[in-house]
Amino acid sequence: MDLIKDLFKGDKVIWIIFLFLCLISIVEVFSAASTLTYKSGDHWGPITQHSVILMVGVCIVVLVHNIPCKYFRVLPFFLLPISAVLLIFVMGMGLITGDRVNGAARWMTFFGIQFQPSELAKMAVIIVTAFILSKFQEEDNTNPKAFKYIMWITGIVFVLIAPENGSTAALLFGVVFLMMVIGRVPWKQLGKLVGIVGIILMLFVGIVMIMPTHKLNKVPMMHRVETWQNRIKGFFEDKEAIPAAKYDIDKNAQIAHANIAIASSNIIGKMPGNSVQRDFLSQAFSDFIFAIVIEELGLLGGAFVVTLYIWLLMRAGKIARRSEKSFPAFLVMGIALLLVSQAMLNMMVAVGLFPVTGQPLPLISKGGTSTLINCAYIGMILSVSRYVVEKEEQKAAEQRALEEAELAAKAERHQEMVAVMQEVFAQLPTETAKTEEETTAENVETVKEEEI
Repeated sequence: MDLIKDLFKGDKVIWIIFLFLCLISIVEVFSAASTLTYKSGDHWGPITQHSVILMVGVCIVVLVHNIPCKYFRVLPFFLLPISAVLLIFVMGMGLITGDRVNGAARWMTFFGIQFQPSELAKMAVIIVTAFILSKFQEEDNTNPKAFKYIMWITGIVFVLIAPENGSTAALLFGVVFLMMVIGRVPWKQLGKLVGIVGIILMLFVGIVMIMPTHKLNKVPMMHRVETWQNRIKGFFEDKEAIPAAKYDIDKNAQIAHANIAIASSNIIGKMPGNSVQRDFLSQAFSDFIFAIVIEELGLLGGAFVVTLYIWLLMRAGKIARRSEKSFPAFLVMGIALLLVSQAMLNMMVAVGLFPVTGQPLPLISKGGTSTLINCAYIGMILSVSRYVVEKEEQKAAEQRALEEAELAAKAERHQEMVAVMQEVFAQLPTETAKTEEETTAENVETVKEEEI
């Protein structure tokens, strides 16, 4: 029991949320990976691979959460240059060799292991943003220099990620913006940023939607413009104006089958393993796994998953408020915002509230790099919670020691007073005897004088 307690430290609620997400992931990925099973011919292969990744992820959580959180601020010095080089390499290989998956060059293979450099870049940006905000904290707000440093770093990483993974770049930028709001960056700077980004976004969307695709394809890093156009048009298309008999289900197959999965569900769902739409969704185990969760676990299961992520954000906020130092507080909030924002984006896509993106559901979707990095994030949150608890215990121990010292001092003073009083009382009979002898002697002398 003591070994388990020493091994799994940190906030118990975060551990519970993490284990629930892993359990849901194993059940739903096993059910949703039917297309992978069909392609490979191995019934247990996809879930075995995913379970191994999750077990490695648990080991990463245990390892990371035992590292003091103050050492995390060193990571960006290594992760930023490494991730930048890898992003440039992946982008270059996509342009030179045309080696892309689903039209995007996001992955690279190293010793047989496929991973996304953008995941390392996201971690580096979140940590360095927390570090800069903590260093430039002043009495009333944050020094304006922090905004410039954060924007330079975020802007460079954004440019490297956006051509191949625009949704990830936008998500990262949004999380950094929220971190600056929490970090008390002057509203004047944030307002200018919102205005500039809004103008650039409107111009970009306008150009993408108006310019012919064959012309934009010739522009460097604009090879995914047709995908962007189709997703934007598909989202804003008035589907109710199309008669059901004429609706082309193959045109937007992912969205259509996700909607069917949700619509065919009920309060308790079809139960795990009974999904029908998993055989029609090519990314049922990844980008659209939330639709499978609702189909199999019902509205209650979907609401439970949403509650877990909201609970994670609330718990992270509580840990941040209890932190004495600013870096751990900003770090835990940045990580929680990243995980929860990505989860909400994935779920909004699945239910048709946002254009299709390539964002997996953190800790539930099948994945390699993303799952391991998300486990590292959970480890960092637990490390901060462990630091907070240790500081509170240390402060409580110091307070108890101070109270005990005060009580000991009071007891010592009380003993001294008792000793003094005992000495006083001990002297009282002697003085009384002396006074009686003197009085008797005086009386004798007085009698003698009278006789004379």
